[in-house]
Amino acid sequence: MFARIQKVVVFLLALAPAGWLAWRTVHDALGVNPVEELELTTGIWAYRFLLLSLAITPLRRLSGWNTVIRFRRMLGLFAFAYATAHLLIYVVVDQGLAVRYILQDVAKRRFITAGMVAFILLVPLAITSTKGWIRRLGRRWQALHRLVYVSAAAAALHFIWKVKVPIGEPVYYAGLLAILLGVRLLWRRRPVVAARRQPAQA
Repeated sequence: MFARIQKVVVFLLALAPAGWLAWRTVHDALGVNPVEELELTTGIWAYRFLLLSLAITPLRRLSGWNTVIRFRRMLGLFAFAYATAHLLIYVVVDQGLAVRYILQDVAKRRFITAGMVAFILLVPLAITSTKGWIRRLGRRWQALHRLVYVSAAAAALHFIWKVKVPIGEPVYYAGLLAILLGVRLLWRRRPVVAARRQPAQA
């Protein structure tokens, strides 16, 4: 029962940014450039939820709080949901479904290229996030879901190249991502190093 309450609380908290953005939209409180504000807000929350989902495993291992693992899939799906909203606002509202100009944007503007890569890599991860897909894919599921690291790196580049100034929030988030990935790399190498240091068996 308590676990369900925790999930509901996390779910509502994750919905809160969308609710606040909807309220601002209805009350015409998005500033002088509403479309850009919608794009930026949905994009940054997609990135934040992606980082939060990546932080779950290090948090569990460092704190011993194993129950946090139950929130990882939810946070990952919210990252995809906000990323989808971000993309739809760009494609439908900003570009008016003008496919030709969208493709030109993707080809010519590197921050949009990086953003598209980040989103495309999230699609198979969202589709295969169910328990059924985990059973069907077996060990391949874990290998497939390592694409999240590439997606997060592409999202970091998307944010940095978008603002064009390599200081402040984009750099802080990129630094956090580097720490999260670095910790994982260190943990993957430690068993190898430990095995090499063991004395040879007679």
